[in-house]
Amino acid sequence: MPGEGGRVAHAELTLGNGMIMLGDVKPEYGRLVAAPVKGNPVTRGIYVMVEDADAQYTRAKATGAEIVLDIKTQDYGGRDYTARDLEGHVWTFGTYDPWAS
Repeated sequence: MPGEGGRVAHAELTLGNGMIMLGDVKPEYGRLVAAPVKGNPVTRGIYVMVEDADAQYTRAKATGAEIVLDIKTQDYGGRDYTARDLEGHVWTFGTYDPWAS
């Protein structure tokens, strides 16, 4: 969803009838939500499954994403990397699917 000044008001991730909406930290949230302080660890992790981690990694780097863990193949299967967003949250993008046979 577009926001003011070319920003994203929130993103909508859908699968079937389900949806997760993600948005910036806003002042009206008060003390409930805050962006991480640069350099400090975050208190949660998000793993986003993608079909082609190498292509996604290449696009992320090309657009200036801050890569905090470089792309690699994991011992447990799958290939992934981790990046930090503009508010300091970390996201891992990879091909590991725990439900795959």
